[in-house]
Amino acid sequence: MAIIKWNREDDNMPVFSTFWNNFLNRDMDDFYVNSMTLRTPSVNIKEGKNEFMIEVAAPGMEKNDFSVNIDHNLLTIEAKKESKSESKEERFTRREFCYNTFSRSFTLPESIVQEKIDAKYENGILHIELPKKEEAKVKPSREIAIA
Repeated sequence: MAIIKWNREDDNMPVFSTFWNNFLNRDMDDFYVNSMTLRTPSVNIKEGKNEFMIEVAAPGMEKNDFSVNIDHNLLTIEAKKESKSESKEERFTRREFCYNTFSRSFTLPESIVQEKIDAKYENGILHIELPKKEEAKVKPSREIAIA
């Protein structure tokens, strides 16, 4: 009896075996990290002279998908998007459902005028403007003469 090394290139279904090989050999930690990364959008927080600006990257969403709430000093941004598709062909029916949700919360500093917070969604980015109280605004620098 001869022992012959099995060669994957001789496989009758190379696409199928490659798919399963890649799927089964992937690191499950990477799978969970990547799936969580896709659900939580990136956020930029910028400070200007008169306001803070929060930018949430959420392409594919619509203005009505978002909810922005303030409870005491906690700003919460939530979004929910649901999509369904169905295709019927001669011998099969395919249905796909997709639910995208996320929630991010930020503790606001006391220097924010909560009544004047404004939000708008354009070009895939949710912009939230947090105006500062007058005493918190950056004062222009000045030189002090030494006597």
